[in-house]
Amino acid sequence: MEMKRFFYIIFCFIILPMGIYAQDHNNTTASAAVKLKKLSIEELMDVEVMSVSKRPEKLAEVASAIQVITGEDIRRSGATSIPEALRLASNLQVAQVNASQWAISARGFNNVLANKLLVMIDGRTVYTPMYAGVFWDVQNIMLEDVERIEVVSGPGGTLWGANAVNGIINIVTKNAQDTQGLLAEAGVGTELRGYGALRYGGKLSKNVYYRLYTMAYKKGSTATLEGDDANDEWTMAQSGFQLDWEGEKDQLKVQGNLYDDRPNPDGVSDIRASGQNALARWTHSFSNGSDFKIQIYYDHTWRDFRNGFAQRLKTYDVDAYHHFRLGKRQEITWGFGYRLMADRFRNLDLLRFEPGERNLHVYNIFIQDKINIVPERLDLTIGAKLEHNSYTKWQFQPSSRLAFSLTKSQTLWAAVSRAVRNPSRIDTDFLLNAAPGVPFLQGNKDFKSEEVLAYELGWRMQYETSFTLSLATFYNIYDNLRTAEPGPPPLNLPITISNGVEGNTYGVEFMGSYQPLAWWQLRGGYTFLKKELTIKPDSRDLNGGRVESNDPEHQFLIQSMMDLPGKTELGFVVRHIKELPEPRVAGYWGLDVRLAWRPNDMLEFNVVGQNILDEEHLEFIPASPTPRNMQRGIYGKIVCRF
Repeated sequence: MEMKRFFYIIFCFIILPMGIYAQDHNNTTASAAVKLKKLSIEELMDVEVMSVSKRPEKLAEVASAIQVITGEDIRRSGATSIPEALRLASNLQVAQVNASQWAISARGFNNVLANKLLVMIDGRTVYTPMYAGVFWDVQNIMLEDVERIEVVSGPGGTLWGANAVNGIINIVTKNAQDTQGLLAEAGVGTELRGYGALRYGGKLSKNVYYRLYTMAYKKGSTATLEGDDANDEWTMAQSGFQLDWEGEKDQLKVQGNLYDDRPNPDGVSDIRASGQNALARWTHSFSNGSDFKIQIYYDHTWRDFRNGFAQRLKTYDVDAYHHFRLGKRQEITWGFGYRLMADRFRNLDLLRFEPGERNLHVYNIFIQDKINIVPERLDLTIGAKLEHNSYTKWQFQPSSRLAFSLTKSQTLWAAVSRAVRNPSRIDTDFLLNAAPGVPFLQGNKDFKSEEVLAYELGWRMQYETSFTLSLATFYNIYDNLRTAEPGPPPLNLPITISNGVEGNTYGVEFMGSYQPLAWWQLRGGYTFLKKELTIKPDSRDLNGGRVESNDPEHQFLIQSMMDLPGKTELGFVVRHIKELPEPRVAGYWGLDVRLAWRPNDMLEFNVVGQNILDEEHLEFIPASPTPRNMQRGIYGKIVCRF
């Protein structure tokens, strides 16, 4: 079976494209070549990213392990949601758990409740203080509006604060000026049961643009390990707007979204998840080397588990930074921020958070200095963030990064940084009773922040305009990782959450892109990850030092994008995930195929097959609910642009 899959992949990626090219290379349309030029390697390396230093930097020059998924990469992959699009980053561990739940992390520690990854959508942090992670089922956006997704693997606490421990995901949407006119989408299939979206962009005055959108979809159920329907289908609806104004020295962005979500992970009763958010960001440029930015946002979420237990969270956030040049060889970036999270639970007798209502405050100040030691050759960036939270008070997160230009096309970089994961309400306030008044599992008011000290070394190269390579190695030292400590004998109850695991991880992340022909582009990567965690002498961790995570040691990805004669597009995404160790999940190959026809600039017809190598396969085993198999699916979609 493995050999058959190997030959099928070779056919799809090499034999089929070369055969098409040999048959009719002279008939490849000029418009197709122009379209693919938008994805050229040269332009990709000139993309400016914000996630490493909070200011625009060329991707080719940043001293960090970063990958960029462009909007065109997403469109040509056939992805239907943000988690599916994140599979295109080879430096992320992404596993689907059921129809609506995902386990997503960077550099290990993957779990449905993964808590060491900072995720932002247009600068708005999507975060729940319940477990210091992300509810992926409510992070939806119209994928046609995504400009790029920046994925940083490695700590980013110096600029972004606590929880940017192992990585950062920054989803950046397009400016309203780039989404003018009317766009309508509709799709239907076996697993994507129904999808529809409508967007309209207009112009209010010379420099004021806006867009409005609404979207909804329904995802079909996964399967139980016995082959039965898991009844975990998922429906979602979301609407929103964005307004952009750009003056000579000022920019203003205002956006808002509201959603209603009905995930059903246990297949018994759907969860009601709804919310609204609003963001405003003003940027002022003093000169070519100096600018100021302030951003405020409000985020309200309501999650009703339909069993009497519910959470209401209101987040108020303000963040400001100032960037300026100090002399000819220094660039200073400094700033401050404040966040209030008003967290409210409707408790059950057996499942509760104490106290049920809590206001969590986080405020910080940071500074970063980029020093040009050797002009156009060697840059040193040093910085630190001082942050205060309601649990562990003051935290210090420093970093140092060095970038050396070996040649005009090669950069060698190194970094040392410290980051922390602040306690969550599960760590400190959670209480699960075996019977009324009989605690079974409880939080720990003295829970400490989890810590990492990270060492990184990387290299990035661009060969002419058709070939890029990047390599990142890392060695991370962790302390105070979460454990479940048994109580006194004979019952060993209550189990208490504590900080009894330490250890290290190390690995290699490789990413490359190649354009062998004017109409064909390849991108992909490989990641190796090794964990060595141990229980501290005073710990009796019931998890055996596994720290609630399950990660593949090897994973591999290739995406192929082709413009063929007859205004036809053909794309493949193939990935291989090695087995997960404990609980054991067999390794698998995944293959998604997209075929599209664009007869003109107004119409696009898509047929997409997902997970087509297997009728079904398992990707992750959660603590709850029961494991589910992901099934092969096919869907068709029509896109109209006016």
